[in-house]
Amino acid sequence: MNSKLGLDWKKVEEARNYAKNIAIDVQNFVEKYSTVSVERTICRLLGIDGVNPDEIPLPNVVVEHIKENKVLNNGVAYFIGNAMIEYKLSPQEIAEKVSAQEINLTKIKMNSYEDVVAVIKPIVEESVLKIKKNRKYREDFIENYSEGEKPYLYVIVATGNIYEDVTQAVAAAKQGADVIAVIRTTGQSLLDYVPYGATTEGFGGTYATQENFRIMRKALDEVGEELGRYIRLCNYCSGLCMPEIAAMGAFERLDVMLNDALYGILFRDINMQRTIIDQYFSRVINGFAGVIINTGEDNYLTTADAFEQAHTVLASDLINEQLALIAGIPEEQMGLGHAFEMDPELKNGFLYELAQAQMLREIFPKAPLKYMPPTKFMTGNIFRGHVQDALFNQIAIMTNQGIQLLGMMTEAIHTPFMSDRYLSIENARYIFNNMKDISSEIEFKEDGIIQQRAKTVLSEANELLKKVNEEGLFKSLEKGVFADVKRPFNGGKGLNGVFEKSEKYFNPFIESMLGDDRK
Repeated sequence: MNSKLGLDWKKVEEARNYAKNIAIDVQNFVEKYSTVSVERTICRLLGIDGVNPDEIPLPNVVVEHIKENKVLNNGVAYFIGNAMIEYKLSPQEIAEKVSAQEINLTKIKMNSYEDVVAVIKPIVEESVLKIKKNRKYREDFIENYSEGEKPYLYVIVATGNIYEDVTQAVAAAKQGADVIAVIRTTGQSLLDYVPYGATTEGFGGTYATQENFRIMRKALDEVGEELGRYIRLCNYCSGLCMPEIAAMGAFERLDVMLNDALYGILFRDINMQRTIIDQYFSRVINGFAGVIINTGEDNYLTTADAFEQAHTVLASDLINEQLALIAGIPEEQMGLGHAFEMDPELKNGFLYELAQAQMLREIFPKAPLKYMPPTKFMTGNIFRGHVQDALFNQIAIMTNQGIQLLGMMTEAIHTPFMSDRYLSIENARYIFNNMKDISSEIEFKEDGIIQQRAKTVLSEANELLKKVNEEGLFKSLEKGVFADVKRPFNGGKGLNGVFEKSEKYFNPFIESMLGDDRK
């Protein structure tokens, strides 16, 4: 590949190899452990849903029941399958009886693992087939109608009420949006359960529930048919219930998920072991479901200086890429993150931002890169803010970004009105159309400011990855190499939900989704 930036491809390959070694080391750790959220996800994929009279989700009830009996290390799949043999009941019926304290899954006759695997296999196949059909529906819709051109116009709705979110989402789609992201209510990432049913109250966003996913998916399909193009739905597959939300999204045909290996560790103080284990299964599900994952490197630049720490974004993107590949996610589904976050007062800041955006485009040529708007330096001056967003949009079209999270001129003032969203969409559509082919028309001065900036960031990222490779990702996170945030290996939220697998442990969905069923 020719580089407009004159990048040293040997250095890129070296950096990628460091990242690959880091990811393999992480995966060697992941293979030995599971978490309560992984086990609850298996319950959901086996068809267990609903809540008990105390509104505790039944997947939580089942997993806590097995954990209290100190045998969760054998995995929930075994105990559900074993009970199916003994009671001739469905997983849902078994969960309801466990909730009613009518049966104890750990005190009944234990059948062979071969028999258990055989009895749950049809249910595994049924769930996997449902997800495959959802993926096929999406692909057929796009083939028969169309979808927006890249960069996809990505906007958010965040009212707290799913029905009001639908109203705003439909309006945004009619205004030209390609991706609707339903922002999750503040603090949900720290809940160790998934709320149930439709919700109408939330702070700063709306609860991520399977019913809310279903309601929004139905509305976007209807407006998509009216408009003659597919509208993608995005939510947050992160936090303490990361793989559970991935499963819910796969069942309800979400298209994009915020799904990062490091975000929860750095910005929500979730234990690094818990997050690293959870991200693997969540990505296996997202990869199989055809979901584009969005990673959160853009957030690094809100806590660290965007000029000085740009190399940490590239380094993290390379690590996220390798972890995603291990989980079966193709490059075409990797919405790796970066952002337009430099101080507007920085001389030649636009050139530096352009250099970094072009650098990521060249290093990840197949990825639908997710480009985040200016937020850190937005003020109450909405006119300057609109100009900042316009410059951000110009770089996106000049560097062929994949997903454009549109900036709002009132970013620093209030939750945007529908009119603010309309102006942002209008801004982007004007620039993307007016500068449509500019990428193929421009070259960069040899050894000029732009080329030098990209080469510097690449070199610094390469050195950082070398150090992380030597020390390991966990030690590096303890030292605060990303986002200037330090996290302890045994600290943070959710560590008590991590456990070591027994030799007999099995997760039937990983093998199915990474194997022949992917075809």
